Amino acid sequence: MNEDSTGTPQDGPGSRWYDAEAGPLVRPYALTGGRTKPGPSNVRFDLIALVVVDDDPPGGAEESLLGPEHRSLLALCRAETQSVAELSADADLPVGVVRVLLGDLLEAGFVRVSRPVPPAQLPDERILREVIDGLRAL
Repeated sequence: MNEDSTGTPQDGPGSRWYDAEAGPLVRPYALTGGRTKPGPSNVRFDLIALVVVDDDPPGGAEESLLGPEHRSLLALCRAETQSVAELSADADLPVGVVRVLLGDLLEAGFVRVSRPVPPAQLPDERILREVIDGLRAL
C-alpha cells in the first residue's frame, strides 16, 4: 500500500484497493451500504429516465454531507441532463448502484427524474400512420 509522508494510506495504482487489471476492488454493496433498492419509497428508475440536478434542494440540504459517489453523479448531471444508463457508464458504476444512489439524491431533493412515457399512453400506431400519410400528402 502506498503511503504519503505522514504514513496515511493512499488510494490509486499499487494500493490494496486497486488492481491494475481488475480495477477498483470496492464491491458494489459497499458503495450502497448493503442496500439493493433505492430508498424507502422503492422508486424504480428506468434506464432511459432522465436525471436533472435541482439547483435549490428543499430544506437547505448540504451537498458536502453526501458521499463521493453521490457527488460524482451530481457533477455529471450538472454538466448535462443524462439518463440513468449514461450516468452508470460515465461514473463507471453498475446500474444497480446508480439506481440506489439516485434514490438517495431524489429523496434528499438534489435531483429530479423524468420518467419515460408508459407504452399504454403512447398514441396508437394507426393514428401515427394517418399523420404520416397526411404529411406526405402536403
